[in-house]
Amino acid sequence: MAEIRGSYGEQPHHLLTKWFGTADLHRLDVYESKGGYAALRKSLLDMTPADITNEVKTSGLRGRGGAGFATGVKWSFINRDAPGPKYVVVNADESEPGTAKDRYILENSPHMVVEGILIAAYAVGANQAWVYIRGEYDKPYQMLTSAIEEARAKGYIGPRPFGKDYPLDIRLYRGHGAYICGEETALLESLEGKRAQPRSRPPFPAVKGAWGRPTLLNNVETLATVPTILNMGGAAYAKLGTAKSPGTRLLTVSGNVRKPGVYEVEFGKTFRHVIMELAGGPPEGRKVKVFWPGGSSAPVLPESMLDVTTDAEALAAARSMAGSGGVIVMDDSHCVVRAAHRLLKFYAYESCGKCTPCRIGQDWAVRTYERILANQGSQLELDILLRVSDGLQNGRCLCGLGDSGGWVIDSTIRHFREEYEDHALRHECNVGKALTHA
Repeated sequence: MAEIRGSYGEQPHHLLTKWFGTADLHRLDVYESKGGYAALRKSLLDMTPADITNEVKTSGLRGRGGAGFATGVKWSFINRDAPGPKYVVVNADESEPGTAKDRYILENSPHMVVEGILIAAYAVGANQAWVYIRGEYDKPYQMLTSAIEEARAKGYIGPRPFGKDYPLDIRLYRGHGAYICGEETALLESLEGKRAQPRSRPPFPAVKGAWGRPTLLNNVETLATVPTILNMGGAAYAKLGTAKSPGTRLLTVSGNVRKPGVYEVEFGKTFRHVIMELAGGPPEGRKVKVFWPGGSSAPVLPESMLDVTTDAEALAAARSMAGSGGVIVMDDSHCVVRAAHRLLKFYAYESCGKCTPCRIGQDWAVRTYERILANQGSQLELDILLRVSDGLQNGRCLCGLGDSGGWVIDSTIRHFREEYEDHALRHECNVGKALTHA
């Protein structure tokens, strides 16, 4: 178990959500009464861009969108002195099944996101920021629109924020419901008005991003954390959580739990704590069977691994990932094979089709699952699933969508091999529903 290495204030697990629940927190005057925009003022008037980036590096903040890359390091990839415009693009698409923490932030404290965006833009030498927001997010869109308008009216967005001769602007762009836009380069393609498909890399967005210019892409939660880091200090933030996964993060817990919701936890807590204590555990008379620790694309873990901790290193050792923080819980009344089939149908439908392994492999997997669930399975079908899984993983596709499908197959077979054999070889379901032999 990872060691939890400190606390900050009276509520060590409540940094982002400390003021959530305050009446009208979405309004600028209320947000400012809680210390809002102090970090932006400090950044513009008392710090250099390098100071800001170094403070974020010191904090150890890692991206909260899925990849978990070091945020300060990512900021340092942008050549601030390069001639021409640079951009900040915010990924607010949040289309990963089981994840809703960015929506939670935007609906409760949109100014926290606006402040983080403006700080990041100044740090990397950008004057223009774009927020790519999921088209179905009507309320978050309205809340963020109002927050930007308030910040613009106050002068925080405009030609001279806090009297600093450094123009800053934020614009919103509504997406169109494509899961592939969670991948940063496909998001950039969509933002430019093109079909959403991943780009070949290199060059990476830090060198050639939106409209061919250096671009920083960060997730909503990542940027919302930046004001807190600058207010409390990067070193203090780094004392929270674990050595390599410092701080706190928001987890969306859904599925077969009594108290589904969004919870802020310090890295290093166990999933047993998250699922059984915070979320209340499964319904009465049921047991946790399997859980996805980082959204539907994260490899699954069985009930026996509930004591794995939430930090990236522990999850990697367990052959899974922290992902987008969507903890999906399934109890013992459900069939893992049927659940995997449903997820593969989703990935096959959402594949952009650019990569042959993903376009063909996902569909092939769906057809194989259909044969197994129609009592037409055999050892051949199990072998095909494993071959397809291998073909989707390990960089064979341009983006992580292919890997996601492969991880679903690989991890469910690894942990629930007997259940797959029940279906494929014995044509019966181990959750109590006997299937008629073909």
